[in-house]
Amino acid sequence: MSSTRETMLDPFKTWKFLVSTITIKPIDVLVFLLKTTLAIFIVASISLFFYFAFSVQPRWLSSPICNNNQQKFIAKNSSSSKAYGRTNLSHIQFGIGGSAKTWNQRRHFCELWWRPNVCRGFVWLDEKPPNGENLPPTAPPYKISEDTSRFKYTSWYGSRSAVRMARIVKESFELGLDNVRWFVMGDDDTLFFLENLLTVLNKYDHNQMYYIGGNSESVEQDVIHSYNMAYGGGGFAISYPLAAELVKVLDGCIDRYASFYGSDQKVQGCMSEIGVPATKELGFHQLDIRGDPYGLLSAHPLAPLVSLHHLDYVQPVFPGMTRIGSLQKLITAYEKDPSRALQHSFCYDFKRNWSISVSWGYNVQLYPSLVTAKKLETAFSTFQSWRTWSNGPFTFNTRPVEKDPCERPVTYFLGSAERVNGDTTLTTYVRNVEDSAKECDRPDYTRAVAVQFFNVSSARLSPAIWRMAPRRQCCEVINGGEGVDSLRVEVKIRACHRFESVTPP
Repeated sequence: MSSTRETMLDPFKTWKFLVSTITIKPIDVLVFLLKTTLAIFIVASISLFFYFAFSVQPRWLSSPICNNNQQKFIAKNSSSSKAYGRTNLSHIQFGIGGSAKTWNQRRHFCELWWRPNVCRGFVWLDEKPPNGENLPPTAPPYKISEDTSRFKYTSWYGSRSAVRMARIVKESFELGLDNVRWFVMGDDDTLFFLENLLTVLNKYDHNQMYYIGGNSESVEQDVIHSYNMAYGGGGFAISYPLAAELVKVLDGCIDRYASFYGSDQKVQGCMSEIGVPATKELGFHQLDIRGDPYGLLSAHPLAPLVSLHHLDYVQPVFPGMTRIGSLQKLITAYEKDPSRALQHSFCYDFKRNWSISVSWGYNVQLYPSLVTAKKLETAFSTFQSWRTWSNGPFTFNTRPVEKDPCERPVTYFLGSAERVNGDTTLTTYVRNVEDSAKECDRPDYTRAVAVQFFNVSSARLSPAIWRMAPRRQCCEVINGGEGVDSLRVEVKIRACHRFESVTPP
């Protein structure tokens, strides 16, 4: 008995006794943990279901202060994302600034892009133009702006017409046209490329507040006016919700910014008060340059061509042609493949040590040597700044045109453009010969000069490519090497392979 009592009184002996009599298998522990975890998951899932099924609305949605406006806005946006399709020309209202004195001359620029019975909007003039009743139907219809004499304007070097121009967006909005998503402003010498304009606008939600455009190319202009401004001559787009806010404050802004020079600068002042910055798109071209636009157009940025401006202040786009005639030629190519217009590609012919630069629908440059990609993508400085006629600076890099003719490329300008085999285009470029230009007599250069034509083939470029990460397309010489037609070079533009580069050996 004493030994039994001793065992019961000793706790350590008791624990040893229990452990020795109970054996726990590892598999039993694992099963117990799995069952416990599954039970907790089921309980939590059921609890969450009943919470979301029967709980009340969030407080911010049922707040008496913002309930009506916010619920309407949310409902509108949720329905619009499903009900509204892609933006087309019927959703755009154009507001073009013009003058009665110059309209009969400048309307020819508008007639290049305006599509009667398709485009909507008006040219806004200060008074009725001469022969206003006999204007051709190919021109946009016009309206007379309201009197603006009550507004302040104190810019000593500007024109009061800036006040009238600034109010075009307000007067356009107040017309109350239905189903407008975007208000697009421009000048009477602005050339819009409509398919590419739609491509850009379709990147953005028109139910949000957007202010889209581009800067001036001349740094001096951006410094004087603003880097944060969408320049009016290159055109800018304002979404409907932003226009609705803008018209509420615009007249006050015009007086508050009475010292500002231009209408676009006044509009941007209002945008600052609303708190909406300019969304920059590189295809809007203010073209604040003087001289020959050749260098700029030969090295277009990687963006769809949306607009050109100041076309009566620069030389014709193509040499030996009138301004209107040269633009018609550019548009002919553009219509064959809008997304590819002016897009830059370059490649090498290693058998002949040639570098070839293509600005699609405009020109080809042939170098009888291997030139780096960095140099090829840089624009020739064939133009001067807008205000001071200086050689820069510009908002992009430039390189000088060499005096030595052996350092210049052989240049070819667009001859024709056509569609072949469905979605394939074929553009032909003809060698440009300047009467007064001295040619290089080096043997390698002479062989390049012998080439008279370039044929460039390419598949139609889908607008969807502008929603992807930007990448310049590649090209390849089809008939390179010895024993080929020395007068004609065949080039094919295509998408680059995954790991492809244009790095010369």
